[in-house]
Amino acid sequence: MSVRIATFNVENLMNRFDFSGFKNNLNKDRALQLFQIDDEAQYRQLEQARAIAYADDTRQLTALAIAETHADILCLQEVDNIGALNAFEFGYLFKMVGEGYRHKYMVEGNDSRGIDVAVLMRDQTRDGLPIEFVAMTSHAHLTYNDFGIYSSDLALLGIESYQRIFKRDCLEIDVRIGGKPLTLFVSHFKSMGTPRNGMDGRAASMPVRVAEAKAVRRIIEDKFASSGGSADKSWVICGDFNDYRERVLIKGDTLVGYMFEPVKEIESSLNILLEGGFCENLVERRPEMDRWTLYHTRGPNERHLCQLDYILASPSLAQNNMQAVPDIIRQGQPFRAVFPPDQKFERFPRIGWDRPKASDHCPVVVTFDMV
Repeated sequence: MSVRIATFNVENLMNRFDFSGFKNNLNKDRALQLFQIDDEAQYRQLEQARAIAYADDTRQLTALAIAETHADILCLQEVDNIGALNAFEFGYLFKMVGEGYRHKYMVEGNDSRGIDVAVLMRDQTRDGLPIEFVAMTSHAHLTYNDFGIYSSDLALLGIESYQRIFKRDCLEIDVRIGGKPLTLFVSHFKSMGTPRNGMDGRAASMPVRVAEAKAVRRIIEDKFASSGGSADKSWVICGDFNDYRERVLIKGDTLVGYMFEPVKEIESSLNILLEGGFCENLVERRPEMDRWTLYHTRGPNERHLCQLDYILASPSLAQNNMQAVPDIIRQGQPFRAVFPPDQKFERFPRIGWDRPKASDHCPVVVTFDMV
C-alpha cells in the first residue's frame, strides 16, 4: 500500500500576458530589449508573440518533468489559476500520462503576481489504492496577530502586525489512501529578493520566511492537538521554501575545471520546522552533494547548487519509511547548470542553454508505504 507524492515549482504557469515590461525594464524580457520598440501597442504585439512561442516548448518540458515523477499526487507552485492548470493538463500533460490527474485543488492566495499553490491527484495510486479527497482548508487569511508571531525584525521590513503571514498560502488537504489518512500541507514561502538594509536578499527577507515556517508548524500542531499530537500522524509538508540549510559552492570554469564545496548555513527558516524532530527532510537521505533542486547564478563569481524544494515527513511517516529516498528529476534543467560530473544526466529534447527548460526548479518525488 504505497503512494507517490511529488512537489514541483512549475515557474509561472500563466494564462495571461504580462505587459508591465513596457514601463519597467526589469520586467521586460531580454529578447525584446534587443529591439527598438516605438510604442506600447507595438510592445504588446511583440510580447504576445514572444510569450506564445516560448510557452509551447517550455510547457512540453514541464510536462515531461512531471511525467518522469510518476506521481499519484502532485503539489505544484506558481500556478496562475484553475484555467491555466486545466489548459496545461489537457494540452500537455494528458499527452504524456493520459487521463491521470482528474482532480485539481487550489485557492487564490496572497501573491501580488497571482501565482498560487495547487494539488493534482489521480483517482487511485499506481498500486490500485483509491485516493479519496476528504477536505481542503486555506490558511491564506492568517495574520501575524492571529498567531502572535509579530517581531521587531518584521517591523524593520515595514510589515505591520495585521498583515497576512503567508505570501501565498499554506494549503491543507486531507485525503485517504486505501482508507489510510494522510494530510498535505502545501506552501510557497517568500522569495529571497534583492539586497536591502545592508544585507543580501536572503538575510533581508529571512524574518518573513521564519514567520511562515512558525505558522506552518503551529497549523499542524493545532490540527492534531486534540488527538494526541502530530508525531504519530501521517502528514507531509511540500513546497518551495525559497531557503536552504546547505549549499554547494561552485568555483572555476571550463578552462581550469570546476570545483564544488559543500557549506552549511547557520540560519535557515527550515530549522523552525525540523528542530526537535518535528519532521524530517527526506532529501537529506541523499548524499550531501546530491541534494540540490536549483542551480543559482548571478555570474561566474556567484554560483551554487541548493535545495529549495522540500518534502518534509512527519516522524511517524518517516519512521515507517526508513528506506524511502526521494528522487530529484533534473532532466529539465538548462545546459548552463553546472553540477558535479558524477551526477551526469541526459536532458529532455530541446532543452536550451538557458531556455527553454522545464522550470528553474527540479521536481522532488518520494514513495510512501501507508502502514
